[in-house]
Amino acid sequence: MTVSELVETSGPADAPVAVPVTVARGDGIGPEIMDATLRVLEAAGARLAVEEIHIGESVYARGHSAGIAPEAWESLRRTRVFLKAPVTTPQGGGFKSLNVTIRKSLGLFANVRPCVTYAPFVPTGHPEMDVVIVRENEEDLYAGIEHRQTDEVTQCLKLISRPGCERIVRYAFDYARRHGRSKVTCLTKDNIMKLTDGLFHRVFDEVAADYPEITAEHWIVDIGAARLADTPEDFDVIVTPNLYGDVLSDVAAQIAGSVGLAGSANIGEHAAMFEAIHGSAPPLAGRDVANPSGLLLGAVMMLVHIGQPEVAERVHNAWLATLEAGVVTPDVAGPGTSPVGTRAFADAIIDRLGRRPVTLAPVAYPAGQQQFAVPTAATRPAQRKTMDGVDVFLDHSDRDPDALAAALVRAAEGAPLRLQMITNRGVKVWPDGLPETFCTDHWRARFQSSRSGATDRRDVVDLLDRLDRAGLDFVKTEGLYRFDGEPGYSLGQGQ
Repeated sequence: MTVSELVETSGPADAPVAVPVTVARGDGIGPEIMDATLRVLEAAGARLAVEEIHIGESVYARGHSAGIAPEAWESLRRTRVFLKAPVTTPQGGGFKSLNVTIRKSLGLFANVRPCVTYAPFVPTGHPEMDVVIVRENEEDLYAGIEHRQTDEVTQCLKLISRPGCERIVRYAFDYARRHGRSKVTCLTKDNIMKLTDGLFHRVFDEVAADYPEITAEHWIVDIGAARLADTPEDFDVIVTPNLYGDVLSDVAAQIAGSVGLAGSANIGEHAAMFEAIHGSAPPLAGRDVANPSGLLLGAVMMLVHIGQPEVAERVHNAWLATLEAGVVTPDVAGPGTSPVGTRAFADAIIDRLGRRPVTLAPVAYPAGQQQFAVPTAATRPAQRKTMDGVDVFLDHSDRDPDALAAALVRAAEGAPLRLQMITNRGVKVWPDGLPETFCTDHWRARFQSSRSGATDRRDVVDLLDRLDRAGLDFVKTEGLYRFDGEPGYSLGQGQ
């Protein structure tokens, strides 16, 4: 049952229904900004049945590596709506990011971060900026799969799936269509990561064809980031993989005026989480100076999501009217403003409930408008998969690639797989390497079949046995596969 269905079936149509919502006050400034947010929501008439859970530092200290206990998961799975204040992740190994854990465990694939300027009431160099960043939330380097493979080298796996790309890209275009946006921009680094980021770009182009009324464009992320920092008004909706979206949404929020003003929605098929994009800021805790705006605007998105758009509109417009009155927290104070503390700022918003801004554009959340619809990825027939060979990664302290090649050739003599290439940190060093290339103790040796036809996996097992008997320390293998005849692996240096 969805949240909307819960609202519709929990009582008579004309009776106010309290929607179950899980709330966590978090760490650092979290309790203060959550208190301010809940006071505003209550005064505005939000119909919430709050279930409070404890997460973060105190839970990490009790031995829960992700900062969340089983009973908290039970609440989240029951309510499927989470309003979360920021938490502090302890430094050092053994601790997982609570945000990443919740997003991935509950399937919250889409992170939506509006970045809007409020000039002239909040200082900014870009008064026309109104950008929404839609960030893929589950994949990419945030899979958190890392290994130390040699004395000198560690790796992190970047995982990108076609269904993951399609869901987030289609979500971005659906969002643009529902909100009257005219352009969606894709940012990747597919000039270097041709398979992973290349897949994201290809899916973007495919999906864009289903939305002919919306302009679709693609930029390499580095120049796209430069343009976002220089002329953010050129962007409308941005869709991008996880890591780039994490970085760029913070940059965009700061350009707009302050990271403290930005709220965030994390949307999945079965649940949703709403939060501020900033951290717990321990040095500010207990000083009554924190800005609750990011969490409050996250709560506004939550109210729309649970079917209370009239309350969302009342809160959002009161907040805008408060900014117009020059009442702000110290982090965004400028000329003509009156800095106040966290509690006083919440009081000022409550005093203005029912008012609409005059200079800033008032917001409207029409009843019945679905704010966060969840698309599905198309089912595709599996492609024919064949194997060309294998990349074998080795821990080898001798920095001489020619000596390593000679040892590998001797070990594989008579085997159906033959050595084709050796790279070190992605740079080809054999054959025809350059003596100036710096090498570590981590090597990739590519072996491919010396006979016609596909490689048999038993050939790989045979090769590894030969390398082991020769005393060569292989730490990882990657199969070289073709899909419907197309290589599914990088073909050479820098690919």
